[in-house]
Amino acid sequence: MAKASTVNFEMSSLFDNAASQFRNLNPNQPGQWPALPKAAAWLAAASAAVVAGWFLVLSGATDELEAARLQEPTLQADYVSRLRQAVNLTELRNQKRQVQEYVTQLEKQLPGKAEMDALLSDINQAGLGRGLQFELFRPGQMQIKDYYAELPIAIRVNGRYHDIGSFAADVANLSRIVTLQNLNITPLARDASGTLSMEATARTYRYLDATEIAEQRQATAAKAPGAKK
Repeated sequence: MAKASTVNFEMSSLFDNAASQFRNLNPNQPGQWPALPKAAAWLAAASAAVVAGWFLVLSGATDELEAARLQEPTLQADYVSRLRQAVNLTELRNQKRQVQEYVTQLEKQLPGKAEMDALLSDINQAGLGRGLQFELFRPGQMQIKDYYAELPIAIRVNGRYHDIGSFAADVANLSRIVTLQNLNITPLARDASGTLSMEATARTYRYLDATEIAEQRQATAAKAPGAKK
């Protein structure tokens, strides 16, 4: 019994001593606090900092997780699209090659700058070969597009109906692209033999060379909104 009483007395003394260190503390002078209050204050501050940091980090991670969840449907759709492309890669390459071959064939039907005079001569010869009489054959102003140039030609020919039709077919079958637009066929008032007059606009096209394409791109860029003058 005496030993138990001694232990209880010592414990009580320790608690009293610890409690006495927390009495009459001056909050304005924490540097003068006893060791136990200092340790307790330091532990409380450290715990608060850890808890605050934990919530801040956790909050940022939650935002990132939510953003990733929102991106998930878009990423899945992109993945499926790329997977389909990968599966059909051989077919897509074949289609690309076919398109390139088709474009090459069309480019071959466009004359270059040096071939335009020969093409104009071919159109004229197509009419003369069908016995038509040219009253007008006037090339207009060249119109520059993005990758090609367009040349309108005003024509007026006189001849028989079938010869005019054959001339139109011959123009359509030229090795270069030529179209007939705004056709107007009327009988000649002064001719009783059935001779007709056809007015039309023949349009032919040529590709631009590298220098012309560069100049056209510069002109387009200069006209773009916000371009420096």
